[in-house]
Amino acid sequence: MATQSQYEELARQLSAIGAVKRGLSRILPPECPTGSAAVLSLLGQHGEMRMSRLAELLAVDMSVTSRHVAHVAEHGWIERSPDPADKRSRILRLTPAGTDMLGLLAQRHIESLARTLSDWSDDEVGQLNVLLDRLRASFGDCRAWAGQHEHTRTSA
Repeated sequence: MATQSQYEELARQLSAIGAVKRGLSRILPPECPTGSAAVLSLLGQHGEMRMSRLAELLAVDMSVTSRHVAHVAEHGWIERSPDPADKRSRILRLTPAGTDMLGLLAQRHIESLARTLSDWSDDEVGQLNVLLDRLRASFGDCRAWAGQHEHTRTSA
């Protein structure tokens, strides 16, 4: 098991990841801010879905999700169709223009990472991928973890 000081350093490093995320968001086209990019990415990764599922995956409330969805719909990157199982709900899916934008976003991210990490070896990039995947998997569903943490704090 790692030492307390190693966990403290890990906490500092993870906080600094915010700077990395902000740097990557600066490469986004002005018409596609971070929230819109997240919507496109999740639809590209998971396929069509209800807005409630998208809100779960984004880990934000429905009002925030609705704003992001409205923005991408206004740009023609997604379509909203009635859900055959529940006419009150909408199914969200990428349009061809949305797929094109998602491709542009991926290209920009990959080029930015390649430039920034050009002095890293293939093994180092591979190790980072493995360790980040393991870290993410260890946290699992962060909302469930946050709820357990909140319970621990309030019962202490």
